[in-house]
Amino acid sequence: MKDAAPLPPDELAHRLVDVFDLVGPLYRRVQRKVEQGEAVEGLSVGVRAVLDLLHKHGAMTVPQMGRAQAISRQFVQRMVNDAAARGLVESTPNPAHQRSSLIRLTDGGRAAITAVVAREHAVLREVGGDLTDADVRACVRVLGEMVKLFDAVDVD
Repeated sequence: MKDAAPLPPDELAHRLVDVFDLVGPLYRRVQRKVEQGEAVEGLSVGVRAVLDLLHKHGAMTVPQMGRAQAISRQFVQRMVNDAAARGLVESTPNPAHQRSSLIRLTDGGRAAITAVVAREHAVLREVGGDLTDADVRACVRVLGEMVKLFDAVDVD
């Protein structure tokens, strides 16, 4: 079975360009879709990303969130400030680092991100193509390897 053999580096590079060609437009379309939902939840894409990180990982510092999302600390701080002004997150002392507070969801923040995720889940249920678990695992593996390649890129 030819498809099971690893691709030579030059051929792999050409095929991964196909992935980049899809990821960019997909990201921008998803971003616009999230922004359309802003009227429902009142969240920008950036605030939604902060709430999602905190929902999935618990309390985090702004630098941790920036690293996790490959976004500058300054941008994350602006999103945290916006979320805090809306009562969606709160700052708590960080026993591991006095100058970098932990940011955590409030009950309102938890309710907001739960509503967003439920709405997004309903949309994603409409994906077609008879995709299998193996298809999704392969996609996640490919994208994960591509993210690792760019881990050293400075986002600040």
